[in-house]
Amino acid sequence: MANPDPFAGERLKESPFHPRQAPLNLRDAWSSWNGFKFADYYYDTVYEYFCIRNFCATYDICPMQKYLVSGADALAMLNRMVTRDLEKLKVDRVTYCCWCTDEGRMIDDGTIFRLAQDRFMLTCGSPCLAWLRKSVIGFDDVAVRDVTEETAGLSLQGPTACTVLKALGLDGIEALKPFGIRCYPFHGDTLMVSRTGFTGGLGYELWLPEALALTLWDALYAAGGDYGIHPYGEAATNMARLEAGFIMPDMEFSEALKTVNFQHDQSPFELGLDWLVDFRKPHFNGRAALLKERERGPRYRLTKLDIEGNKVAEDAILYNNKRCSKPVGYVTSAMWSPAAKANIALAMIESRHLEGEIWAEIYYPKELRPIRKMARCAVREKPFWSGPGARQTPPPRY
Repeated sequence: MANPDPFAGERLKESPFHPRQAPLNLRDAWSSWNGFKFADYYYDTVYEYFCIRNFCATYDICPMQKYLVSGADALAMLNRMVTRDLEKLKVDRVTYCCWCTDEGRMIDDGTIFRLAQDRFMLTCGSPCLAWLRKSVIGFDDVAVRDVTEETAGLSLQGPTACTVLKALGLDGIEALKPFGIRCYPFHGDTLMVSRTGFTGGLGYELWLPEALALTLWDALYAAGGDYGIHPYGEAATNMARLEAGFIMPDMEFSEALKTVNFQHDQSPFELGLDWLVDFRKPHFNGRAALLKERERGPRYRLTKLDIEGNKVAEDAILYNNKRCSKPVGYVTSAMWSPAAKANIALAMIESRHLEGEIWAEIYYPKELRPIRKMARCAVREKPFWSGPGARQTPPPRY
């Protein structure tokens, strides 16, 4: 009998879609997400980015954490946990939300699907089961179940996404509004489709039992063969979400339960998520602390920057003038945007300096030597890019 693998518990798990994704990962470029083997890119990051923007592309969201919250007290429990008012969330709708510590610091953000009056699915980037179990305390009729590994998720993003889903046989999908949910019979089970995504353009997320993952992949790629369908990885995702102005854990914010240093985490106000905090509803975690912060104003503010020149301001320190007299913030994410044709960044900047000059100290390599450049920054209020089909129903036809 062969010896058991002594490192079995340390090896990365494979997504239900992995047998189809592995042959397409020509560079063998894998990373990890929540213990799953996960594609950083398949062939070329920029190529995959243009597939998202010009055709349609699939992104494996199986490693995303998925929790089923059910029972008569499910709504009350979730409404106490998150800052947004879930009483307004109707059945077959999705909402974006965040949840905080009692100090008003962000634990995580995610989406909540209302599947029935007393049944919800919460999805988020990091494991949250322990916090959910604590949040259940005091409620009599609520159950939380981790369905991450039994539920397969595949994101389909891009302007031809709706056309591909229609070719798949999903009648009426063009009538699905942003943040809406529709369910379709699929090989003896149910395929749930939500009009959600992380790219700023037209997109959908497909959810079904993991046993049917490969069946869905094969059917989707057969339907999308004439519409440029292609897989994309984390690197292209990061490009698309930055153009849309979306935040990313471990880049724009540190999860409060994981930080060591005092106030190295962030609040919703610092991240520009004021619209997610509803003080008109009853008590929720962090309410008192967030009320005080609203009164005094956040110390930092996540800010969109258009930076002169074409040298990417990755990890740049920001100053109040070209002479670097005083540091006023730091860049969290930066890139040259192909869609906006601009040098863009998200940055945490001290609120009191937002009205003054902002300069980025950029270092970049040239023939193995670091070159320093000072670049003027302009504050932008709107997303750097927003797809024409992001909000339109029905979406434009391609």
